[in-house]
Amino acid sequence: MALSVLPVAAQQAAPPAPAAISPDLQACTKVGDNTERLACYDRQMNGQAMLTLPASPIAAQAETAQPGAPAQVVVAPPGGTPPTGDTPPDEGFLSRFWELSPSDKRGTFNYTAYRPNFFLPLRGMRKVNQTPSSPSRGVATSLPNFQHLETKLQISLRTKVLEDFLLPNADLWVAYTQQSTWQTWNHEESSPFRNTDYQPEVLYMVPMPSGMQALPFGWKWRLTSFGLVHQSNGQSDELSRSWNRAYASFGVERGGLNANLRVEAPLAKSNDKYDDNPDIEHYLGHVQAQINWSPGRSIASLLWRPSLSGRGSVELNWSYPVNAERPDGLRWYVQAFHGYGETLLDYNFRQTSLGAGFTIFKF
Repeated sequence: MALSVLPVAAQQAAPPAPAAISPDLQACTKVGDNTERLACYDRQMNGQAMLTLPASPIAAQAETAQPGAPAQVVVAPPGGTPPTGDTPPDEGFLSRFWELSPSDKRGTFNYTAYRPNFFLPLRGMRKVNQTPSSPSRGVATSLPNFQHLETKLQISLRTKVLEDFLLPNADLWVAYTQQSTWQTWNHEESSPFRNTDYQPEVLYMVPMPSGMQALPFGWKWRLTSFGLVHQSNGQSDELSRSWNRAYASFGVERGGLNANLRVEAPLAKSNDKYDDNPDIEHYLGHVQAQINWSPGRSIASLLWRPSLSGRGSVELNWSYPVNAERPDGLRWYVQAFHGYGETLLDYNFRQTSLGAGFTIFKF
């Protein structure tokens, strides 16, 4: 990106007016004899200071600056206009992540991370769901002999497809998340993938006007979003699981803390015959609350899905950079889970698990 270097004095100092010629010198110009005219000039110049050229703008600036100080320069953006000091204040992590303010906009179709992208080679489970079941699909019994130790990995990307859409600074995004549990260490069963969940999503992000942001205790209401999400595991027969949801979420922020409350409404299928998991709401509920904390280089998040049936789940994530000087690069990652729905296949199976590995923090 080209930068313009503009000397301040060159923008502000006007060229000085030419010095006036004295009347005595003008009189010398009228002497006809060349020898006498030259003698007249000599007599006048002996009593007067020599005329000098006006100083250059930078030299004139240097005369007013402190001795030895370099001339001041201003670095301007590509348009050539120097900064005015009126740059907008930092709006916080949520604004940078979702490009809420005009200064954070980065255009469309720039693919970035959505949910954490992680690889947990070691994930231990308290129990293994050897007989996944569903009221509409029955019980699956002919499964491999799964082990308690496996690998969990997740890939999650997003991109903006429409900018400043319908409402001021509001954007339309699409996202895709894929999460797999892999029996890496189960060589007796040829290390199969136990389950993979696929989750495409459409999100409409609306930044809150500044007049509506203030909340008690210093919190700020940064955004409201609306979304449609499909989630399925791509299996057939008794292992098939899927559901569709519409949701509204609200994002708030205070210093190094930000939180999100999401209210979901499952979309009913046209025929219960095709509902793979008709009772999934009793286990996963209709609400999801998440709080993220970034003290220094660490990042911690707590995700809670309450359920009126007393089920639900809680998930704790923590990461720290492998290289302390590169907090946006490779990071250590730990994830703990307890409850229902860690995977779609286990939506009605109570699980406790702990995994450790790596994540890449990019947005």
